[in-house]
Amino acid sequence: MKTVTRFAPSPTGTLHIGGVRTALFNYVYAKKMGGLFLVRIEDTDRERSTKEFESNILNSLDSIGLSPDIKPINQSDRADIYIKAANQLLNDGKAYFCNCSKDRLEQMRSDQQKNGKKPQYDGRCRNLNLKKSEDTVMRLKTPTSGEVLMKDFVRGDITFNNSELDDLIILRSDGSPTYHLCNVVDDFEQNVTTVIRGEDHISNTPRQIHIQQALGYPELEYAHLPLVLGPDKKRLSKRHAATSLEEYKNEGYLDSAILNTLARLGWSKGESEVFYLEDLIKNFEITEIQKAGAIFDKTKLDWLNTQHLANLDIETFKTKLIPFMKKIGINIDDHEKADLLITSMRSAETNLLNIAKSLEPYYKGVSEYNEKAVSKFLDGSGEMLKSLIALLENLDTWNEEELDDLLKKFQESSGLSTPKVNQPIRIALTGNTKSPSLGLTLEIVGKSESLKRMRNALEFIS
Repeated sequence: MKTVTRFAPSPTGTLHIGGVRTALFNYVYAKKMGGLFLVRIEDTDRERSTKEFESNILNSLDSIGLSPDIKPINQSDRADIYIKAANQLLNDGKAYFCNCSKDRLEQMRSDQQKNGKKPQYDGRCRNLNLKKSEDTVMRLKTPTSGEVLMKDFVRGDITFNNSELDDLIILRSDGSPTYHLCNVVDDFEQNVTTVIRGEDHISNTPRQIHIQQALGYPELEYAHLPLVLGPDKKRLSKRHAATSLEEYKNEGYLDSAILNTLARLGWSKGESEVFYLEDLIKNFEITEIQKAGAIFDKTKLDWLNTQHLANLDIETFKTKLIPFMKKIGINIDDHEKADLLITSMRSAETNLLNIAKSLEPYYKGVSEYNEKAVSKFLDGSGEMLKSLIALLENLDTWNEEELDDLLKKFQESSGLSTPKVNQPIRIALTGNTKSPSLGLTLEIVGKSESLKRMRNALEFIS
């Protein structure tokens, strides 16, 4: 039987980074097994689901390389299929109508809690053979004894006592199907074999197995992934870091680095830290997924992104960088030494947007100086800058080697430390203390512009 996995998001928000991890594991396992990866939009929550969020989810999956093998389906288009399955259960004596009022159910649960019992439906209508009306819901006849077994690739066998599971509602009073019924019917209709999802769905699984068994559907394989957590080991939220895939892509994190980072959230293989999707498909083993919560550490993403950026050839790097330069109003061709500049600055920051921003002084000049840098290095450097300007004015050959040689000799003759000499010049040239080697920075900025910026810095501190 061909392996079929599915990613089933609800379009109630943009694609969450944890959702990308779930989609990734579904995609990788399907490809590893030579099977199919499907996407299903679970949009039965009409109040919160929007086409805008649906488009964001599907476009985000496509953009990061996790495209489904078959056109996605929408649950909102399939109500007739679910109702047909519910009626089959009713006709087979495996479901029934219930007219218990909201008040009765609330009182029942309150009484159960007072008596130290688990709140659950008491089966009052189970054998009353009620007819459908505006006040009835349809419930599944859950087995009242015995156990249901879930076989899980991650957690092993998990057993649930049927006595702790009440009669689940499968059709609401307005005739609309509930989540569990839709989920089970769709998995069957789409020939899904393996359900890979977050561990927060473990409690849903015995419910869905009961529906499968009542409808005569085949058993499925399960793998419940550890939740994606923040550094404080609480569920990842915006207080930890950006949670939307779109936000990371807009900051200039490479798709390959994002996938690399997410693959490590619950799975590891050997000592290799940097890998690509094809490596993951080759090496992935579903039984190696860990049970413990997976910590999303943005510093790890930053590091991996720098590794993936470094692995790009320079032309590909420029192609990916240009849109971020345009975003801040820079044309890459407006610098006469663009290739040298881009090559020297490609590891200046951890993402493409910040790399583009770090290029701004080289294209637009210095509009402001970093306050801390000024206080620490630039203040009090006036005499040193004047002496250096005089030396640099008389330098005939303006290249990295000659400039580094001049700076070294000046430092030795002045008795000043390297930071006391280099950092004021860096601040004058770029507004900050970060740049490539100083000789190279001076070469890239050029003689006349470098001298102009150093004089501007002198004027600023005076």
